[in-house]
Amino acid sequence: MDSLPMAFEGNVQKLRAQLSDVLSVQDVKVLEAPDRVVSFSGQLLRDSESAYAALRERFRALGYTPLLQRQGDVEVVIAQQGLVVARPSQVWINVVLFAATVLATLLTGAVNEVGQRVPEAMILPALLQGPILLLTGLPFSLTLMSILLAHEMGHYIVGRRYNAPVSLPYFIPMPFFGLFGTMGAVIVQRAPFEDRRSLFDIGVAGPLAGLVVALPLLVYGLATSKVGPIPPGSLMEGNSILYLAIKYLIFGKILPGHGLDVSLNPVAWAAWGGLLVTSLNLLPIGQLDGGHTLYALLGKRAWPVALGVVLLLLAMGFVWQGWFLWAVLVLIFGVRHPAPLNDLSPMGLKRTLVGIGVLVLFVLTFTPIPFSGV
Repeated sequence: MDSLPMAFEGNVQKLRAQLSDVLSVQDVKVLEAPDRVVSFSGQLLRDSESAYAALRERFRALGYTPLLQRQGDVEVVIAQQGLVVARPSQVWINVVLFAATVLATLLTGAVNEVGQRVPEAMILPALLQGPILLLTGLPFSLTLMSILLAHEMGHYIVGRRYNAPVSLPYFIPMPFFGLFGTMGAVIVQRAPFEDRRSLFDIGVAGPLAGLVVALPLLVYGLATSKVGPIPPGSLMEGNSILYLAIKYLIFGKILPGHGLDVSLNPVAWAAWGGLLVTSLNLLPIGQLDGGHTLYALLGKRAWPVALGVVLLLLAMGFVWQGWFLWAVLVLIFGVRHPAPLNDLSPMGLKRTLVGIGVLVLFVLTFTPIPFSGV
């Protein structure tokens, strides 16, 4: 054991005493003086899950939070002074944002519908004179909000099953900007993930729940939409492999093609938007859902992969400039996914196979050029 100043030995020795049946200690280091962060390295004497469960309770009594990691060929227990305490959330904020997003998507859907009947300059006067026209936005709003709500509640419900301090979803209304009236929603994790398994389960629950709702609505929306000539100056939605395949199964042809494409009705348009949001969340970067999945599978080996994806987005920005913005955003919020408290928890074969499947879903739903003009 490294020599320690006498003033620091008290807490360090108390912490080390808690490791007697958990870790065969080979080295001790004070990483942050006086004894705020202490590292104990050696070999675990039991499996990582029971080891972390024991240390969590023992260290809590001393006012410390344990982190369990592997560094090279040794296991490391890091004792960090202070306890993880989740900040309470203000539910009224979630409710207000949800209501505002419902109204924003309703307005967006109504504007799209009314805009097909009257000149652009007359859309707002028409809505003001006949507020009942807002109801024409219901099919679009209900479709999109159902997909987004399923996605976020998937995260929330699984998070609560793990007793993780996850917030209710925060919806982001954008009533006067964008094509959908919203920028989606987020769940806030108010404390670090405990282990890789909870990280994985909470991360994949959102996109899988969203897809369960989005895919049937997309099939219904496409089946009730019409194929016709592409109007000049129209905005065209992009194709992912999955979207292209669904259109082929429904219409028996590759679309767009030969000057023809699907004229999406409100349900199809909203479902396509929900599929796009799912795909963006599955980007294997940082703390996006795909980033959760990749880190759960690979640990810190996910970091260079995530950086490679960011570089790929930058390169794709020369094809569709929106990827430049996405690359900047993920760089701001962080490319590296933080490690959970117990970074050694095993994933198991079932979760590993599901994780690979989720990454395949990302490839199938990814849309290289989300929007283009004619």
